[in-house]
Amino acid sequence: MTHALKNSWKYILLVVICVVFLFPLAWALVCSVKPEAEILSYPPKWVPDVFTWSNYTTVLARYPYLDWAKNSIITAGLGTLLILLFSSLAAYALGRFEFRGKKLIYSVIVAMLLIPIQAYMIPLYLMCAKMGILNTYASIILPSVANVTSIFILTSFFKGLPKELEEAARIDGCGEFRIFAQIMLPLSKPALSTVTILTFISNWNSFLWPMIAIREDTLKTLPVGIAQFMGSVNSNAQFQYGTALAGCCMAVIPTLIVFLFLQRYFVEGIASTGIKG
Repeated sequence: MTHALKNSWKYILLVVICVVFLFPLAWALVCSVKPEAEILSYPPKWVPDVFTWSNYTTVLARYPYLDWAKNSIITAGLGTLLILLFSSLAAYALGRFEFRGKKLIYSVIVAMLLIPIQAYMIPLYLMCAKMGILNTYASIILPSVANVTSIFILTSFFKGLPKELEEAARIDGCGEFRIFAQIMLPLSKPALSTVTILTFISNWNSFLWPMIAIREDTLKTLPVGIAQFMGSVNSNAQFQYGTALAGCCMAVIPTLIVFLFLQRYFVEGIASTGIKG
């Protein structure tokens, strides 16, 4: 009885935490189908007197929302694929090989987790300017490829895989790249799925660097476009909460799809420290 009571308190606490985190999302969704007058009314109402889709149609008709979404899909999608490619190769080398300077390199990578983008934004901007890639997709995609978080996660996972797998493969005549591609990567689906979700969401929601690197309105990503152009549909530039919330609700859909598609592997990747015997 005492054990069941302890477990019930855990579930109650989890429910309370879920409600706290879901409340802003639910309120944004409700307000996105309200007329502007009802959004600003007091006391607020959860159930609107009039449901309207005009906020969504206004977003799609008045703003290049689909172009912003396309730009975000391209930059976040290609950035995530390149991160998976280069991070898995780097993590495999750090996790499975022994070479001089390995500990130093890994320590630097871990230390870089503590450095925010604001600390190196100016040098990064100057470098992109000299390379001539500002106002292009490359200015957003290439800097995101050097992702230390994904290297850290994948390195920890590769370290936990049994060495007997490599030894058996080498006895069968497999080279290092074949071991990596045909043995290690299939076993790393949980970790790769975790990295995919985290990096895609991070790239999709990235705001500061895309705002600085991109000046052309047609190339702006979704977060930048929503922040800079939406909400002021009237000539007097009065902020419109309905259109802004409708745009934000639609912007959540791609990240939600990615998470739902990979959530099973995501949970395994967070909980796993090796492979199941």
